[in-house]
Amino acid sequence: MSRSVNWKAALIAGGVAGVISGLVKLGWENVLPPRTPERNKTNPPQRLLEQAGIPEKVTHATYTYSGEQLPWVSYVIHFGFSTSFAMFYSLAGHYVPMIKMGDGTLFGLGVWGAFHLGIMPAMGTVPSAKDQPAEEHVSEALGHVVWMWTNDLIADEVYNKLNKK
Repeated sequence: MSRSVNWKAALIAGGVAGVISGLVKLGWENVLPPRTPERNKTNPPQRLLEQAGIPEKVTHATYTYSGEQLPWVSYVIHFGFSTSFAMFYSLAGHYVPMIKMGDGTLFGLGVWGAFHLGIMPAMGTVPSAKDQPAEEHVSEALGHVVWMWTNDLIADEVYNKLNKK
């Protein structure tokens, strides 16, 4: 366990890593889409916001880029989730090194399992794990592994640079 942790550097490093890993996760989902087009008409971030009482006109708000309608509200939730977990991981890893086992890959699998197999199905945000297609499990599990591995790599590099190590 580290005795002297630069909290500011750890949180900045996690924030930077979270933005980059969020982009990696979006790219991953373009290669291995986790949901069918029908199920993606209202994606999990949109559904979660609707469950919180936010109207569809807000949850499905888009912007246009290169002729495509893109769900900016979903992206806010996506990057908020990514940066929050990356900042937690970056800071907590200094105090509980065990969470960094496998360079973030095991932590990523844990986040996937907790949210995609447990919390979101229990809340009714996504179908129960047994009712999700195998392709969704593969995409999300591997995507979370790559996402957290990216967080581990980037956060460590940025933290070390900020501390000039």
